[in-house]
Amino acid sequence: MIFNEPKVFNPDEQIPDLSGKVILITGGNNGLGKETVTQLAKHNPARIYLGARNQQKAHTAIADIKKEIPEANIVFLEIDVASFSSIAKAVRVFLSESDRLDILVNNAGVFASPPGLTEDGYEIQFGTNFMGPALLTRLLLPCLEKTAAAPGNDVRVVFVSSALHTVAPKDGLILSEVKTTLERINTMARYGQSKLAEMYFARSLAKSNPAITTIAVHPGVVRTGIMDGPMSNPIMKWLLRLVGNVASVDISTGTLNQLWACTAPHETITNGGMYYPVGKEFKGRRDASDEDLAKELWSWTESELKGMEF
Repeated sequence: MIFNEPKVFNPDEQIPDLSGKVILITGGNNGLGKETVTQLAKHNPARIYLGARNQQKAHTAIADIKKEIPEANIVFLEIDVASFSSIAKAVRVFLSESDRLDILVNNAGVFASPPGLTEDGYEIQFGTNFMGPALLTRLLLPCLEKTAAAPGNDVRVVFVSSALHTVAPKDGLILSEVKTTLERINTMARYGQSKLAEMYFARSLAKSNPAITTIAVHPGVVRTGIMDGPMSNPIMKWLLRLVGNVASVDISTGTLNQLWACTAPHETITNGGMYYPVGKEFKGRRDASDEDLAKELWSWTESELKGMEF
């Protein structure tokens, strides 16, 4: 989806006071993640955990943000969402420091990667974009539930999905092959599968935990560094950059939808919904609303992550 519409969400004016809230954003050292940290930090949250793999890049990002918002309480949390062990370690650190979590933004991910596996044996895009965020959310769920149970609290989980869920395989999810490099389908279909899975998971999480508002969002076509990484097809990379240069928006505009998802009035949001910029509910491809496929993924994921404690 091309996103060249006028801005309809003003973070400075429409994000409410966030006093007392604790926030965790993965992939917070650059792009959409860094801008999300920056805009939320302007509204007085108690603490923002900036999740990132690289300590030096994270501290550089924090220093940049604090030049603009000196009073911001931003803490680096080392986390690689492609690694279950890294996720478990990050959750241990987080829970040792905080007894509440108000907003979790699963922002980190990869795009159109060459064939490969994560260290835990999943197709690289499915493992990074879906399995990692699913595990992180699952391990943090008791903290999220505890926070949501307190009167007056409004807890959010946001998954940064994509309109490219529409290019997932025709049959939806190929769960029987996600522990292979899945080279019989192209890299964009593998990416689409990972983003379709995020949509299904968000809807299932909303149904199983209705006290928590869970939302999947498409940020639009945004000029971030996500296409600077390795891709399996150089021609595709050139074409995507060409389209992006013509049709994309800047990072501050691209971040609006997830900022909206984090902070818009609770009553304006469909729990478990998929939203396009800005705040427009979208049903996605035909099978995106398939409850049987969503239940299948939920059950499969629970089985895969069973025993993944810390």
